[in-house]
Amino acid sequence: MTNNSRKINSHNEWDKVKEIIVGRPDTRAALIFNDPRSVTADLIKKAERLAEEAYPQWLTDEIGEDLDGLAKVCSDFGADVLRPDASEIHRVFSTPYVTGSAEHAYNARDLYLVVGDMVIESPSQEKHRYFEAQAYYDIWYKYMEDDYKFRWIAGPKPKLKGNFLIPYYEDERKYLKLTENEILFEAANTLRMGRDLLYLVSRSGNYLAAKWLQNILGEEYRVHTTDQLYRSSHIDSTALALRPGLVLLNASRVNERNCPKIFDKWDKIYYNEAPPYPEKTIDFHRKVRVKVYEELVKLNIESNLNGISSEWIGLNILSLDPNTVVIDERQTLLIKELEKHGITCAPISFRHSYYMGGIHCSTLDTVRESKLESYFD
Repeated sequence: MTNNSRKINSHNEWDKVKEIIVGRPDTRAALIFNDPRSVTADLIKKAERLAEEAYPQWLTDEIGEDLDGLAKVCSDFGADVLRPDASEIHRVFSTPYVTGSAEHAYNARDLYLVVGDMVIESPSQEKHRYFEAQAYYDIWYKYMEDDYKFRWIAGPKPKLKGNFLIPYYEDERKYLKLTENEILFEAANTLRMGRDLLYLVSRSGNYLAAKWLQNILGEEYRVHTTDQLYRSSHIDSTALALRPGLVLLNASRVNERNCPKIFDKWDKIYYNEAPPYPEKTIDFHRKVRVKVYEELVKLNIESNLNGISSEWIGLNILSLDPNTVVIDERQTLLIKELEKHGITCAPISFRHSYYMGGIHCSTLDTVRESKLESYFD
């Protein structure tokens, strides 16, 4: 942290960035051991050897190169860049209800919500993320040294016991939702716009967590919930506020009928073009990741290797200021669309977002040149 006088201060998604966290590429497959009684040193070694096949050195190197490129763009823009410490989070852990290991500290946005001078650690519904947030603790402790007014709050650790993801059907399609027995949400479910926050109820955030968040923030803020946009997880490939009065919306999920009322008076960019998956990405996923996943299942071990982000991950962009965004260089059509609205795009290589997460996901702005305002009154 190069500027000790700088205080945590981030009220929205668009004001000029002065300090930002960029994730780490140190990554392994997340492992959840379904029968903790059978977890032995030999089983752990066997599972880890299998999982390493899904993250060969060339892949880790390319992920690291792209994150370093993202960090450089932010630094060149004038922002101080901070990086988490992921060196120890891969160790196998146990709670009274689960045994597993973490994946990485790549997605800085997922588990921390910065609201003004407050940092809120969110209680994830993903078992493997139980201790992932600790990779960022050194950063927060450094802020505490520099600014004793900094507020750091952690949501209650959930038990994650039993079946807390339940299926439901709508229009003959199967979806999943969280039960309301525990506070469960990931910070990336939330879009910050000054006094107003838009919270996506989905398989990565329940209503109880939205209620808890409103209670924590108090009457100075308004938490608006929506369950009509996207049923999977996170909001930042579905709706992104680019500046006051302008929002980017994923037209495959959002339309005039289900668009949150909060945006009634805002200009909307309904975007509906997504480039197809790169052939290399799909090939590696099918031939390596899925096969490793299946081998782990035979050992009664869950992993996240059977999943891949949607083609809409390219909407996951980062605003450096109200007129500048960092964007995946593959998103040529989106770049042209944003330029029509006076937004300058800084394209970067981001080759493995489909496995890892997008540009917005992998960053967390801790300081912006902003103040608390209302954009909807």
